[in-house]
Amino acid sequence: MAVIEFPVIDLAATGENITKLRKDKGLSVRDIQVWFGFEGPQAIYKWQHGLCLPTVDNLIALSVLLGVPMDQILVLRGEQSDRKLNGQQAESCCSDFFALFGSFRYDRSPSTHPPIVLRCFPS
Repeated sequence: MAVIEFPVIDLAATGENITKLRKDKGLSVRDIQVWFGFEGPQAIYKWQHGLCLPTVDNLIALSVLLGVPMDQILVLRGEQSDRKLNGQQAESCCSDFFALFGSFRYDRSPSTHPPIVLRCFPS
């Protein structure tokens, strides 16, 4: 049986990637803050500086806002060198997940969903 390396998310590289994707989309930190309904920008800055990751529900929402799949937001340790230099991103291990379970639809309708709770978990 082949040994499969356990995937570990690189917080710093993921933060840099979130910043790049946000800028590529022409969004400011304030734009993201307003879209999520956060009172302040601190959570977004924590994501971008690699201090924590968005929760899964916020990651889904961020992928919708940025127009990219979640596996193109997260960067696994050692994966930075696998990404193409022209800015296009190589497929990561998360692609298998989406192949099995399909894509997500995110509905932020306040009448049907409670407010999003932001939790940061340091590595």
